[in-house]
Amino acid sequence: MKKTVITVVGKDRVGIIARVCTYLADNSINILDISQTIIQDFFNMMMIVDTSKSPKKFDEIAEELDRLGAEIGVLIKAQHEDIFNRMHRI
Repeated sequence: MKKTVITVVGKDRVGIIARVCTYLADNSINILDISQTIIQDFFNMMMIVDTSKSPKKFDEIAEELDRLGAEIGVLIKAQHEDIFNRMHRI
């Protein structure tokens, strides 16, 4: 399994979850865990996904998610789970 952490942050609007989840489904990326909150009109979502069945390499997925975020007005970042864990050690 290739776990990836995806974060989505921005001004709340209709369709953010739908667009991100459609991209993931279209690329055979399975959502393992998801958390989403809205705080005073700001949308925040964190997902753990499995990219092992996707035909695309990590860099291509990360770049496409970045472009999707720009298109829908949010910031989308993808990080390998191990890099994310190292960055957030106490």
